[in-house]
Amino acid sequence: MIKLIDKVTNEKALQNAVNRFKERGIILPTFEQQRNPELIPQKIKDQLKNVGLWEINPLNLFRITWKNETKEKGGLFGKVNYVELPSELTGVKARIVLMIGKWFPTGAHKVGAAYGCLAPALITGSFDPTYHKAVWPSTGNYCRGGAFDSKLMGTESVAILPEEMSAERFNWLRNEIGSEVIATPGCESNVKEIYDKCWEIRRTRPDCMIFNQFDEFGNPAWHYNTTGKALEEIYGYIKTPKSNLAAYISATGSAGTIAAGDYLRTIAPHIKVVASEALQCPTLLNNGFGGHRIEGIGDKHVPWVHNVKNTDVVTAIDDEDCMRVFRLFNEKKGHDFLKSKGIDAEVISQLHLLGISGVGNLLSAIKTAKYYEMTEDDVIVTIATDSAEMYQSRLAEQTQEKGAYSELQGAIDFETCLLGESVDYMKELTHVDRKAIHNLKYYTWVEQQEKDIEDLNQLWYDREIWNQLFHQVELWDDMIKDFNKRTGLI
Repeated sequence: MIKLIDKVTNEKALQNAVNRFKERGIILPTFEQQRNPELIPQKIKDQLKNVGLWEINPLNLFRITWKNETKEKGGLFGKVNYVELPSELTGVKARIVLMIGKWFPTGAHKVGAAYGCLAPALITGSFDPTYHKAVWPSTGNYCRGGAFDSKLMGTESVAILPEEMSAERFNWLRNEIGSEVIATPGCESNVKEIYDKCWEIRRTRPDCMIFNQFDEFGNPAWHYNTTGKALEEIYGYIKTPKSNLAAYISATGSAGTIAAGDYLRTIAPHIKVVASEALQCPTLLNNGFGGHRIEGIGDKHVPWVHNVKNTDVVTAIDDEDCMRVFRLFNEKKGHDFLKSKGIDAEVISQLHLLGISGVGNLLSAIKTAKYYEMTEDDVIVTIATDSAEMYQSRLAEQTQEKGAYSELQGAIDFETCLLGESVDYMKELTHVDRKAIHNLKYYTWVEQQEKDIEDLNQLWYDREIWNQLFHQVELWDDMIKDFNKRTGLI
């Protein structure tokens, strides 16, 4: 049976963690404080006024929230950060709103998913920061978030990611965090190679504990409780009396972010939860495989933590369209073209807030709006996990490969990749389709990763298990409070 994280497993390790945190002045935020930073003690807020957003300082654990001020240093908290893109840019009547991940520490929301995995292990004594190293297998931002959280929580980290990921990721992990970095063969979609390295570590390095975002339920639990509720707040900001929360779009990735759709379903039962993946590797769409360039959405398998029953639609996005729109949004000549089309300068100034996967989510939102013939009363919410800041090397590669960007190329990309986005490579899932996707978990998780088939069946047939998994954070908050009391820092 699937086990909940609900009790202390090793009191000695727990005491070691308490002592480490006391020595280093580390205080753990509750999940409730990450959702509602107004609950953070004023003493901590006062100290944050002198701390940079990316600074290696334990206080930045309290900046694991969607509500950070948009400042590199000294910012506190406000409303959820988002951008709404106009119909003149998207080509559809539906309102498309992206929640912005740039203003998390590390520039991406994965610090939250990683916190949802590491914090419960610390407060239950299953992870001893004086002995264990935290291993973060990832195809992108998760290992960065995990390494950052590890550093702030007084422990060492090991980051595992494909060797073809952007240079920015490797440089930051090695030079800024001092993490051990292991580069595995392949690109974004080579997840099995990462899992193989994890098995090697399990066999040879007993001091390492692996936090696999693809099977750690702390990942979707954080998104259900934090990302889902932040999206609800955005909808509250922008809705009119006639508005309809019509769809939520999420790249599949580790299936953490898409769990926000499970929460949104509780407030909008009719909502369409849409899984977005790369056309070059359409695993959910048609059991496809291959390599692609939409960094951050690793695939060729179905994550253990994906509640497939709550997914309504699968879309597949051509990575070439993502790269072309990414250039349009970030090259000066692209901006010049958009200005000539009457796109507001303020909107153009915000387009850098979308990284490559954010562009992919935008294109899936356009597909969804067209497929369902949505109107201006329909609101689609989605995520820009990170920003263009993470992919400057990719822009340079595109220039080297294709030459300098021009307004003519901007016109072509705008007409073809945005206004011309089609409803091809899109599937509404029936019950049978969902069951088929769920069954794919068997080959990765039972055959390769030694999960129990009884657990696989429980994730499909047990009507309560997902609700229980998502609501573990309520108990974790009580345990975090007890942990902080033991350190004597609160």
